[in-house]
Amino acid sequence: MTRDAAEMAQACADAMWADDKASRTMGMQIEKVGPGFAVLSMSIGMDMVNGHGLCHGGYIFSLADSALAFACNSHNQRHVAQHCQIAYLAPGRLGMRLLAEARERYRGDRSGIYDVTVRTEAGETIAEFRGHSRSIPGVLVPEG
Repeated sequence: MTRDAAEMAQACADAMWADDKASRTMGMQIEKVGPGFAVLSMSIGMDMVNGHGLCHGGYIFSLADSALAFACNSHNQRHVAQHCQIAYLAPGRLGMRLLAEARERYRGDRSGIYDVTVRTEAGETIAEFRGHSRSIPGVLVPEG
């Protein structure tokens, strides 16, 4: 059975999610996936705020990084993050639900570039993240 690109992206997300203890432990959820695209969400809990009472930047980075992971692995070629950078634009606050939307900008044979925007449910941009991926051997979903 040959899967179309959207079905393959969902199958890859399901396979990755089954073993992704880090994202699940932080309370992330997959909202949408597609070829080169993913949206993940996370609510900011009491254990995620820093000494200023704001969401620790590491949690925002982790949410964006996980969205990158699901977007760059959506084509059934294993990828890992090679280089990432983030710009924090506004603080995340206790109780906010954040959404990280990753979009593929470039995909070559061995590498890719993805932009991730982290927003509040109200649409306020919290951070902009750019991630570069690198392929590693293997697939997520056996074909054939």
